[in-house]
Order: sequence, then C-alpha cells, then structure tokens
Amino acid sequence: MSESDPATGGPARLNTAVAHNARVWNYWIGGKDHYEVDQRVGEHIAGMFPVIRAVARADRAFLGRAVHHLAAEQGVRQFLDIGTGLPTVDNTHEIAQRIAPESRIVYVDNDPIVLLHARALLTSTPEGVTDYIDADVHDPDAIVRRAAETLDPGRPVAVIMLGILNFVLDTGKARDVVRRVMAAVPSGSFLVLTHPTFDAELGGEGNVAAMDFWNENATPAITARGRAEIATFFEGLELLEPGLVPCSQWRAEAGVPAVVPQFGAVAVKP
Repeated sequence: MSESDPATGGPARLNTAVAHNARVWNYWIGGKDHYEVDQRVGEHIAGMFPVIRAVARADRAFLGRAVHHLAAEQGVRQFLDIGTGLPTVDNTHEIAQRIAPESRIVYVDNDPIVLLHARALLTSTPEGVTDYIDADVHDPDAIVRRAAETLDPGRPVAVIMLGILNFVLDTGKARDVVRRVMAAVPSGSFLVLTHPTFDAELGGEGNVAAMDFWNENATPAITARGRAEIATFFEGLELLEPGLVPCSQWRAEAGVPAVVPQFGAVAVKP
C-alpha cells in the first residue's frame, strides 16, 4: 500500500514491516485497518494471552460509557482524546456530539496510519468542532499548546488517556505527563484513563510474557503496572464512583461483566 502524509504531501512515516499498536488493536476489535504483520503478531499474542481481545473490547466499551456519562450527566462539552487510535464505530466525537452537538473534540496521536484515517473520518456536527493533532504523548506541553487552538482553556475539559500511559515506560515520566496536562485545564475538568496491569487478582500475570513478546516484535514498547502505581496518576484528583476498577466493570449497564486485566477510572479536578 502506498500512502502519503496528507499534511505535507510527502511519504507518511509508515512502516508496514513491523507491527504497530494502533493497527494490532484495530485487529483485536475486529477492524480492517491493519497489515499482515499486525495480524500475525496479534494472533500470536492472543494465543499467549487469550483475554486480550476481551480487554480490547472492554476498553472500547468503557470509552463509550465514560464519554456518555461526562456529556450527559456532567455537562462536559470539551474533550481532549490523547492516543485516540484508529477511528472505528462510536468515536469520542460521535458519542459527545450525539448528546451535545456543540461539543468540541481534539484527538491526539502520532501513528501515521491514524493520521491518514483521522483526517478523513473524524468529522463534526455543524455546531461543534473536531480537530486532530499529530503529536506524541511524551510531549505534553506541545499537546496542551496546540489543543488550546481549538479548546477553550477556561472551560472544563475531559482528558482521555485510554491505554496510552503504558507506552511511557518510566512511571515518573508518565505521572509528569498527567500532571502537565491536568495542570493546563481548569477546575471541573476530568481525567478518563485505562491502563493494563499484571496484577494476578485480575488475571494480569499473562501480560508479562505477552508484553515481552510484543517488545521484541512490535512497536512502540509497552509496560503494565500494578494498581498502586496506576492510582498515582490520579493524585490531586477525586475519583468518581466506583473508583479504580477493571474497566469492564466501570458503571457497566447490566449484569456482572467479566473482570479484565485493564484498570479504568474517571476522576475530576477539584
């Protein structure tokens, strides 16, 4: 497949010889925007860690519930989705603008194939705005600066970080990313976060070998963390009920959903 960067007209930074997270994740949730190498690595990891497809689906469902709650119940009209991944059904802007058409959404990712799809698919209602930033989570100041071109920094923002801090390998740096972004948004803003774990109580011990394989055969490098480490990302914020739980169980609609080794939570900035 020959692709170009729509922003520059030059070649995109696309390497189809190495599996990439956004494309493998797309494969696990049943999408079509991936290559043979992504399918091969995805299948191997699913063989090592069969729950990974359930994790991917639970993470996506958590996004829907969290955005719906924030837009419908908390009155949030601005969303900063960092590490958006490939567009699929019920993206953040679609959920938010279905409830409040005037909602403004900024997506952030640095995967070239996400960039190519986002420019075409992440549209907006006439009343709202949807924008896309090609930026890296390791540079939160750039994200904040560019997001301010679309979002009103004086009004609450829901900052979404689903499965993205696990690519910031140093926990101290990951905490700093969260602190910098949340420092730039006003009181009444929210942090929406999911993160994989190796905690045995959630069946996460299988993440260890699977992530070792991933780091040898795909990009970017990834890490899991324990509940106590993940909880530190919410320092200075107030967790909404039910707190930091498996993302499959966060305000689940009905029944008792299966536990997945992926924590999820929503917190508000006082």
